[in-house]
Amino acid sequence: MNKVIEILAISAICAILLFSGCTEKAQENSAEEKTSGDKVLVAVTIAPQAEFVEQIGGNKVRTVVMVPAGANAHTYEPTPNQLKDLSNAQMYVKLGSNMGFELAWMDKLLSINSDMHVVNSSSGIKFRTMRENEQESHAYEHEETEEHAEEEHDHTGLDPHVWTSPQNAKIMVKNIYEGLVAIDPNNKAIYKQNYDAYVSKLDEVDAKLKAALAGKEGTSFIVYHPAWGYLADDYGLHEISIEVEGKEPSAKDMKKLIDTAKEKRIKVIFVQKGFSTASAQTIATQIGGEVVEIDPLAKDYVDNMERVADAFAKGLE
Repeated sequence: MNKVIEILAISAICAILLFSGCTEKAQENSAEEKTSGDKVLVAVTIAPQAEFVEQIGGNKVRTVVMVPAGANAHTYEPTPNQLKDLSNAQMYVKLGSNMGFELAWMDKLLSINSDMHVVNSSSGIKFRTMRENEQESHAYEHEETEEHAEEEHDHTGLDPHVWTSPQNAKIMVKNIYEGLVAIDPNNKAIYKQNYDAYVSKLDEVDAKLKAALAGKEGTSFIVYHPAWGYLADDYGLHEISIEVEGKEPSAKDMKKLIDTAKEKRIKVIFVQKGFSTASAQTIATQIGGEVVEIDPLAKDYVDNMERVADAFAKGLE
């Protein structure tokens, strides 16, 4: 009888341990999905924002990019796997600058994960508006009110490519730093140290761009998609876009672009992944120039901006 009781007791203990282990494992898996261990899971719209988050957060964060490399950030639709990852994010870093993806998807993303802390990385940036072929532009101060945010979304001429200016990148990085501190205050000291170090790198990039583009103030350049207006404004350049309101140029537009390129002695047409290069190739052929690819959506922001500086320095007369 004692032997039977002993066997039953051992069996009960094993069952309890097995159940506890399964429960603990399920809890660990759930926590891993939400935070990847101790890491804060942060969703972002584009890859440069992921770079900013990771530079500040270091090994304390993990990122999910909603618009992958090579995709068109104005028309991209997220995959089911991306939406699944998003559902576990603790923070979302949006551009907040009239980007097509966010205008189409932001409300849906928030409905999937209403618990996310949302950071507007463009808060405090002076937005610029675009005119046809980028012949005119002006900036206005961003106001932090919901009413103004709605006005911005209705303002179709707003240039959404804020991150292509290192000065704007510094503002975005500060907003991200403050967002990480808000949801993870225990690691504030680490975030602050990383933030200061990265801002110094952005200052170095700005200095390199100024040196590379010195003496080129007032120079015009042609791009297929107008992603470099903020950079142009920072360094005194003039951006001319082949794309007209998101569409291929007409024959009349093409003739005007070719004439302008010849008049301004432009020899390089800049393009990027995810967009047609046919028009750019045609113009380059007509002017005896070349097509050069530069990527505004590259994740390695500092190195990429240095490559951009070299491309502009060589491509502008």
